[in-house]
Amino acid sequence: MWYRDVMIHSPLSFKQLRDKKRPVRNANIEHREHLSALERFALVITNHVGTMGFFFILIIWTVGWLAWNITAPVELRFDPYPAFVLWLFISNMIQIMLLPLIMVGQNLQGKHAEARAQADFEVNVQAEEEIETILQHLENQNELILEIINTLKNRTQA
Repeated sequence: MWYRDVMIHSPLSFKQLRDKKRPVRNANIEHREHLSALERFALVITNHVGTMGFFFILIIWTVGWLAWNITAPVELRFDPYPAFVLWLFISNMIQIMLLPLIMVGQNLQGKHAEARAQADFEVNVQAEEEIETILQHLENQNELILEIINTLKNRTQA
């Protein structure tokens, strides 16, 4: 009677929900597996150049270079003050080499972030479906309990 009517509208069973569930994917592993050797190199450069350690290396190199070429004996100076042509040339070469590598690395990091966001979205959708199923089960249980209470009340009153 009432049991049959409630069961017609019942939510998915645990087994049905588990069968419907998609496997969780690890976006970090997928991203790492699809990187070429050059892309890995670009990421290593991007990760290391963007550190305070690299910044301090450049500062120490610059201060040391400039201090040597200003204060060393004239015959030992190799990049004369005030032009520092060799220092400017080397600095520009470092910049020219690093800028494209950093841009490639940042693009790869952006793609990785998008893949992680997509994986998070998929997990959230899955969790929402599971929560909805749990809520449907709870609602059905409430209806069944109320039906049982009403049936018991009717029997005790009769």
